[in-house]
Amino acid sequence: MADKRKSTRGAARHRAGGATGRRKALLIGIWSLAGLLVLGGTGLGYLYFRLNGNLDGVNINGALGRDRPQNVDNGSMDILVLGSDSRAGKNRAYGKDEGASRSDTAMVVHVYQGRKRATVVSIPRDTLVARPQCAKDGKQVPAVDRAMFNTAYEVGGPACAVKTVESMTGIRMDHYLEVDFTGFKNLVDKLGGVELTTTEPIHDPQSHLDLAAGRHTLDGEQSLGLVRTRHGVGDGSDLGRIKLQQAFVKALIDQMENVDVFSSPKKLFDLADVSTKALTTDSELASVDRLLGFARDLKGIDSRHVDMVTLPVRYDPANPNRVIPVESRARQVWQALHDDRPVPKAATKGSAGDETAAGGVIRSSRGHAGSERAPS
Repeated sequence: MADKRKSTRGAARHRAGGATGRRKALLIGIWSLAGLLVLGGTGLGYLYFRLNGNLDGVNINGALGRDRPQNVDNGSMDILVLGSDSRAGKNRAYGKDEGASRSDTAMVVHVYQGRKRATVVSIPRDTLVARPQCAKDGKQVPAVDRAMFNTAYEVGGPACAVKTVESMTGIRMDHYLEVDFTGFKNLVDKLGGVELTTTEPIHDPQSHLDLAAGRHTLDGEQSLGLVRTRHGVGDGSDLGRIKLQQAFVKALIDQMENVDVFSSPKKLFDLADVSTKALTTDSELASVDRLLGFARDLKGIDSRHVDMVTLPVRYDPANPNRVIPVESRARQVWQALHDDRPVPKAATKGSAGDETAAGGVIRSSRGHAGSERAPS
């Protein structure tokens, strides 16, 4: 079998762009990079330089060194995808800038050998975890036995977020992808919106979302409101919001298949420009050519072959506003991905994350709901 590192190096030999999810929104932008280079041939030196200049890269390998799980020789690929809740700069419209960011959304994307299927595991941001020692600005941040998962990004940036996930899972992350509020919104707008159906009204003044039941084409601002809302649907918990995010991912993947980016070179460039501005990646992906190879690894996966899972959790008896992993079942999830196997349904049965019905409130244009599991 191909080593995961060989797979990554192989991807780097091709021309690149892509990612996942609020997450998969990133993938269409990266595919557009591929199309742009195909249409433009050899006369794209300036555009290539400009798009490369848009990308921000983080040297995760350099920051973590050897303090990481061993790569597994099974041909799979694991990606940590984060949505940052920074309110700085253009994101100030979404709240007060308090000088720090946390990971508003976190998903571990496991791409199986053969690149035809994927499992996306959402990690609730309020999950209490053992956060390892991290470094930030040359200073050591001590380990904490019980810390909210999203504080890892706050105290140590992307490298600490990756280190925390690797400590939780025992799985080495091959890549890191991050998008902020404004980048996500702009990318959805350049796509022409996302089509989906709501089975009941969603009203949330806090996220500025007001949707009647029925079919909608959401623009970027509405899409951002949907993936951020906690109070418009269900019990107002972060677990309910995760279900909405998973349903939105399904709708977004379906939407990408209907976008004809090759009919207009301008549209193609606009998507490529917006997507590269929206992305922060690990340094190994922080170039157009490497992203295009990465995109080729992912482009054969459609929504029917993406399995959406929430980390098995239960409410913390000491604080009902926090959740803690159900360790025995969480181990089943991570072991399955480590072994490149589908996550057994029994692993998430009875989890607090599966008890909310919020995912059934949204359906994609194909009728997929976020709570559906892809067949094994």
